[in-house]
Amino acid sequence: MATLLLRLAGPMQSWGTTSRFDERDSQLEPSKSGVLGLICAALGRDRAEPVDDLACLKMGVRVDREGLLMRDYQTATGVISAAGKVDKDRTVISPRFYLADAVFLVGLEGEDGAFLEHIHTALRVPHWPLALGRKSLPPSEPVWMKDAVCSQGLRDALNAWPRLAEVSPSHQANPLRLVLEQEHSGAVRLDQPVAPFAQRRFGPRYIATEVIHVPV
Repeated sequence: MATLLLRLAGPMQSWGTTSRFDERDSQLEPSKSGVLGLICAALGRDRAEPVDDLACLKMGVRVDREGLLMRDYQTATGVISAAGKVDKDRTVISPRFYLADAVFLVGLEGEDGAFLEHIHTALRVPHWPLALGRKSLPPSEPVWMKDAVCSQGLRDALNAWPRLAEVSPSHQANPLRLVLEQEHSGAVRLDQPVAPFAQRRFGPRYIATEVIHVPV
């Protein structure tokens, strides 16, 4: 068993799982579909290609700095109506939610260490630009980290890696939130890819949240 660790840090991130029509939501931590989409960009994998080998990886997230959930006001004109025609006079309001100033340590656990090493190499020199949930939101620090393929299981790897975000002395003793994928029970997230990304089909997966203490 091995675990690949990624650093997701940026001034803006957005990890939607329930977006429909004009409103775009964001979870408070990275979605599995979003993280695997980022990896597909690094690998140069087309949206029509299968992602079964990535979807079977178990994901966990350590929240090193909680982001502030913000709402962006956007409008669009010339959109396609329900009848399939472009209405040049119609203006649509599209609220977009995102996280400001968040930092996450993401872990992906799998049995094939060589495959995780392959992903790790691609993250250092990605085929396509990487983004934090949306193409317009690039990372502010490299996603790739040195020696980030660990021989530990998911929880141990996330617990042992040093903190990614600076904290003030008064907050150094505060615990960090840890979100781990579960097999049979827990809160449900609809972000498990069940088909190539071009088909936009996602199924449920279970997660459980706990807190851990990571020394500074």
